[in-house]
Amino acid sequence: MAKLWQAGTTVGGLDPGVEAFLSSLSIDSKLLDEDIQGSIAHASMLGETGILSADDARAIVDCLAAIRAEAADGRLIVDPESEDVHSFIEAELTRRLGEVGKAVHAGRSRNDQVATAFRLYVLKAFDRTEAAVYSAIEAIIHLAAENRTSLMPGYTHLQRAQPISLAHHLLAWAAALERDAARLRDGRARADECPLGSGALAGSGLPVDRNMTAAALGFARPSRNTMDAVADRDACVEYAAACASLMVHLSRACEDIALWASSEYGFVRVKDSASTGSSIMPQKRNPDPAELIRGKSARVLGNLQALLVLQKGLSYAYNRDLQEDKELLFDLESTTLSSLKTFAVLVSALEPRKDRMRKALDEGFLEATDVAEYLVLKGIPFRTAYLAAKALVQRCLGSGKRLSDLSAEEAATVDKLFALPEVSWQELRAYIEPEACVTRRGQPGGPAPERTLEEIDRLKLVVLQGLKELGARRVGLLNMGTPVSAKS
Repeated sequence: MAKLWQAGTTVGGLDPGVEAFLSSLSIDSKLLDEDIQGSIAHASMLGETGILSADDARAIVDCLAAIRAEAADGRLIVDPESEDVHSFIEAELTRRLGEVGKAVHAGRSRNDQVATAFRLYVLKAFDRTEAAVYSAIEAIIHLAAENRTSLMPGYTHLQRAQPISLAHHLLAWAAALERDAARLRDGRARADECPLGSGALAGSGLPVDRNMTAAALGFARPSRNTMDAVADRDACVEYAAACASLMVHLSRACEDIALWASSEYGFVRVKDSASTGSSIMPQKRNPDPAELIRGKSARVLGNLQALLVLQKGLSYAYNRDLQEDKELLFDLESTTLSSLKTFAVLVSALEPRKDRMRKALDEGFLEATDVAEYLVLKGIPFRTAYLAAKALVQRCLGSGKRLSDLSAEEAATVDKLFALPEVSWQELRAYIEPEACVTRRGQPGGPAPERTLEEIDRLKLVVLQGLKELGARRVGLLNMGTPVSAKS
């Protein structure tokens, strides 16, 4: 089929290999519905403004709607010889309507046509991904709600540090994912402007109404600058950046899971729904989903870098290099969505081994900080109290004893602070029990059961409100491209 850019007869024509290299149909066919939506809004505007007659505009809109319906139920056959999906739709209009079909491109360029279709897709990608984040958060808070009093060591530098609850650790994952949902919302808000009507770079001399097409497509506004509109891929980059941050958070959580499921930790079992066996070792169960999510995060990070490098040397406005953005983004979205969905299943498949987690608190002197804080409450400066607590740890090292196993007399020989009248060794022993250590940490964001319950309840509302807003936006997305009535 003839290319949109062809004018008159060319000698020899384009080399077939070059033609195949330039073709983007196999990639941008995913934008077929978005392109039709943009064309419906554009054709309707051409009729409203009198650029086309009402009859011609209505004929184009109706034909596009028929093509869209055929595509939705699988009856539309896309010509494989088309240069891209945008060329195919215009050619299909002309095939069905004759000369009338050729009028649809008045007042626009393929530059703003492509940018508009892609922007519509990216807006939907923001929403699909945000919804998947909420599903992952829901899985986390369900497990956290069941483990508010399940105690375990918290770690720094992969060394046991202080007692926390499993719920507190899980809610750290949720806190990161909540920020990711916010990044997706923020990025979407900036992306919510319509390039249509920007032309190749300078708009159109025809009396097009960019506000009308932006409103018909559900955008908040037309783009601010016609040159920037066709050059800009910030929406794509912001989506990729939000996904990269999100995948880093999933990767770190999956590293936790892989460690917990190991024989050395043994803090969780992973149900068969989210683990696999070994091809040679019958006894093995491997947390493969956690490992693969970790691996896929590298792919998303790489795609973000590719999108940035793709643009860094481009002059304003449009350059054909930008054709590469779609394959990167499509892959990035599908990788992120599949990772989020799998992560939610993985979290739901975790079976905490509470006895193993609790027993791990008996080694490593995780209560040492609380010894120092107890002395602080008795009026001892923290650094002095810290040294006294450290001396207790040194006394117990190699003996197999916990700090609370020492007698009052032994403690007093370690440091005279423990012989002070206001220091009760019996009181201190109770003070440094793991349950007391966790319960006492009731500041906002702390691991105390009442605080984790508050956070779980708050996150439930966050998810509910987020899904409600997404539902309202989804209604708007379904209405995108609804034709404005043609002027009679």
